[in-house]
Amino acid sequence: MRRLWLIFAQTVTVGLAVLFVVSTLKPEWLGKRPLVGASVVALQESAIPTPASAVATSFREAAKKALPSVVHIFTSQKIKTRRHPLLDDPVFRHFFGDGAEGDNPRTSGLGSGVIVSPSGYILTNFHVVEAADQIEIALSDGRNLNARLVGSDPESDLAVLQITEQNGKELILPAITLGKMESVVVGDVALAIGNPFGVGQTVTMGIISALGRSHLGINAFENFIQTDAAINPGNSGGALVDSQGNLIGINTAIYSRSGGSLGIGFAIPISIARNVMEQIIQTGSVTRGWIGVEAQEISVDLAESFGLPDTNGALIAGVLRGSPADAGGIKPGDILLAVDGRPVKDPQGMLDLIASQKPGDTVTFKLRRQNNVLDTMVRIGKRAPQRRERERE
Repeated sequence: MRRLWLIFAQTVTVGLAVLFVVSTLKPEWLGKRPLVGASVVALQESAIPTPASAVATSFREAAKKALPSVVHIFTSQKIKTRRHPLLDDPVFRHFFGDGAEGDNPRTSGLGSGVIVSPSGYILTNFHVVEAADQIEIALSDGRNLNARLVGSDPESDLAVLQITEQNGKELILPAITLGKMESVVVGDVALAIGNPFGVGQTVTMGIISALGRSHLGINAFENFIQTDAAINPGNSGGALVDSQGNLIGINTAIYSRSGGSLGIGFAIPISIARNVMEQIIQTGSVTRGWIGVEAQEISVDLAESFGLPDTNGALIAGVLRGSPADAGGIKPGDILLAVDGRPVKDPQGMLDLIASQKPGDTVTFKLRRQNNVLDTMVRIGKRAPQRRERERE
């Protein structure tokens, strides 16, 4: 019995010694990673390194797929100048010419656009083609084609162009594949494609930094994708694509104090751009709901003074006389809580919800008036287009 116990003890000792040597010198044999240093807290470390094949080392396929669909847009505009009376004098014109070149000086601009349909429809920014009387499109294959403005929406800063047929020939155009916004999350890789500074077609890479950016003072309706992919002047109207080369946004603006990229760029989500584009193609304009109120944000101090449980909602600061809101019984001092059953978070959210309603429909508005919560029915009116002057990249 004593001999068996001695053999057991020696076996355990040798086994522990072997385990100690292996765990020290070859920890991978045991499925463990070697310790870099002693940790003062419990840490969770990956036991299996990520296979090299799972790490994307190139986005050449995404770029190859999207590049042919991104175009350069060249615009020109006549400058209105006062004609000198001498230009109408026959003697002056006999000696100095008719001044034709000086009569019509022009300004030019450039930007980018995205072919979204084989029919020649192009999405771009409104500020790229604003006031232009001539629009020329340069395709990635070197062709230069004329385009017409189908329609625009200054409040979302979007415009739709269409390439016109050349000599009656049917055009074969490389339309981009549209992505789905519901599959886009913060941290996804994003590629920005455009014509920065007019140097030519350029691809930059970054990630999706944030979604749903608003309160930036750029557009009346804001719900931007934020990205750190380099966007510079000339990128306006270009494509923001995912790692598969699918269009997820239209590059629109940058945050910059120097005029160059600081890693904060904004793009209009394709879900919004598609809705605006389809309305423009169908009717030539974008129709939005309106009720005629002025709202302000509910601060913490206002919430305390009104005895509110939180700062959600929009405080109605003014109601236009004779407006749909006035007819529906909405009064200054009311707090708008929901539109058609959808909660209102702040004045921007209120504006978006009302704008999404169809003019002529009667919708339920939930209000807080003093200590009471009540519902009222409002017949939605049509919002008149509004334009705001702002700086762009």
